[in-house]
Amino acid sequence: MLSFKRWITFACALLVSAAQATAADVVVDWNNVLLDTIRATGGPPCPISRTQALVHAAIYDAVNSIDRKHEPYLGFIPASVGASANAAAAAAAHRVLTTLFPARAAIYDAALAASLADVPDGANETAGVTLGRAAADALLDERADDGTQENPTYVSGNNPGDWRPTFPDFTSQPFSPFWGYTTPWTLFEGDQFRPVGPLGIRKMSTLLQSRGYADQVNEVKAIGSRNSTVRTAEQTRIAFFWANDVNGTYKPPGQLNVITQVVSHDRGLSMNENARLFALINLAMGDAAVVAWDAKYDTNIDLWRPISAIRLADTDGNARTLADPNWEPLNPFTPPFPAYVSGHATFGAVHAAVMAGYFGTDKMTFTITSEDPFYAGLGGGSRTFKKFSDAAWENAISRLYLGVHFRFDATDGNRAGTELGKYVVRNYLRPISRADIDGNGKMTVRDLQAFTAAYAGGQVAADMDSNGVINTLDLGRFMVLYGKGGRG
Repeated sequence: MLSFKRWITFACALLVSAAQATAADVVVDWNNVLLDTIRATGGPPCPISRTQALVHAAIYDAVNSIDRKHEPYLGFIPASVGASANAAAAAAAHRVLTTLFPARAAIYDAALAASLADVPDGANETAGVTLGRAAADALLDERADDGTQENPTYVSGNNPGDWRPTFPDFTSQPFSPFWGYTTPWTLFEGDQFRPVGPLGIRKMSTLLQSRGYADQVNEVKAIGSRNSTVRTAEQTRIAFFWANDVNGTYKPPGQLNVITQVVSHDRGLSMNENARLFALINLAMGDAAVVAWDAKYDTNIDLWRPISAIRLADTDGNARTLADPNWEPLNPFTPPFPAYVSGHATFGAVHAAVMAGYFGTDKMTFTITSEDPFYAGLGGGSRTFKKFSDAAWENAISRLYLGVHFRFDATDGNRAGTELGKYVVRNYLRPISRADIDGNGKMTVRDLQAFTAAYAGGQVAADMDSNGVINTLDLGRFMVLYGKGGRG
């Protein structure tokens, strides 16, 4: 029996070990490296969302190829027995980032060395590194021709309602005009969750002449003005809390990754759990960019921003709107791409839906901050939310207060993002099913063929309920699982 002194020593050792296990998480470490990259390189949201998805899908496939408890994103990578999951995750992230940002290779090399310093030297570390690089290479090869490197010329319209460059310089080229046509991450097509149109309207002239359009123009004209007399101090703080539009910040998709970090820490997720959660979040945000930019550019309504709508209101044919040629939004600039739908709203909603789906509840209290310099100028500080959906809606409506979006940009972006997030959680990175007979992590007709052969031959692979007897109950169980795509 242990003496009291030895028991205290043993207990302390366990506590230290547990603290180290929860404090050091290679997935979160490399998410922070990713956020630092965004701060350093800046740019528009679509390429950022692509980078985030590449990094975290590679980490996930590397880690999951060892764990093999969930469906892979691309597929399982052969893994040696004992391969280090930490080494695999770090090597996967390192490979993606050095490929995308070779000028920052020394930074990533140092980060990799720091990650591997916590992994014992030897065959298991080497095997993990090899696995991580293979997972990253497979994903980089898969996305090499995804259309995101193309940048065709976009010619803005000059009819009322058409998007056109905005104040203050009127020269900014539109960001990512054909992103809606790029290869999605989880969707069949970029228009899969396309909203009907602003106020349910598909034709520009009909929209501009509607009372609903006038009401929304007048709303943002009042509440989103630089010198608004109706916007509250709290609404101004909300506007800049979620903005993060300027370079040097972690940008809107990065802020959502920080929320993920906060909740993960609060819930004490393991590294493997984080690998899956961050992959779901960032794959979904990769497609949020596709969905939002499809709505912005690939419909009959490439809608002008509030500043254009207000300054040129005398051209819209709507007697309920009045032009103010000197109107300026609260934000010092307007993002250079069409208004409908809001990217912030779509990103925020898809994040909230995935988080709620992963944790099984929308009700989660968390406290976060912002990196927006204008918010810092208002005194900074944190904000606390009790639901993921509450944060997503505040994110969406903040763009109205900022004067860069109409209300329907927020509502329809929020709705599309919510549906996309639910779709991703239902269909991707799910627990492996017993109906996955061939063990490749995905349900295909090969599993049906393999089950049929096993069932006919009385083989253990057909024993779906693990009771040692193969009968029609196993057949029924398999068909149910197969019909659900293997869930359950």
